[in-house]
Amino acid sequence: MFQWLSRIWKRRELPGRAGERLAEQFLCRERGMRTLSRGWFFRRGELDLVMADGETVVFVEVKTRESTQRGRPEEFVTHLKQQRLTRAALVYLKRRGWLGRRSRFDVVAITMQSGGKPPEIRHFSAAFEAQRGESFYG
Repeated sequence: MFQWLSRIWKRRELPGRAGERLAEQFLCRERGMRTLSRGWFFRRGELDLVMADGETVVFVEVKTRESTQRGRPEEFVTHLKQQRLTRAALVYLKRRGWLGRRSRFDVVAITMQSGGKPPEIRHFSAAFEAQRGESFYG
């Protein structure tokens, strides 16, 4: 039914996925992190990247934009998005028996540049705290 769509996906990488790949490479090479999971889904949410920074589990939200005309990419990690990420992180930690491990939420904001310039990548470590309504210990 959607054969035409799958053909397009095979030819061109979606901007969000390209951004996640760039973010992962950046965090591994520049920040010394290690990848635990990428594109982790569960019924009610998704985690773009889950990384290890030493003993800390890092949940990384990647925001990619082609310009900043409508705002910087990091501005799109709203309170509602933070709540969803907190819920997904909690499920991730529970399923692995890691509730006692230190964790944090980072944001990687990527702005694609025109004219063949490399993308602008900004990393916000500990960008936000786990949001209310979701408890990591209960």
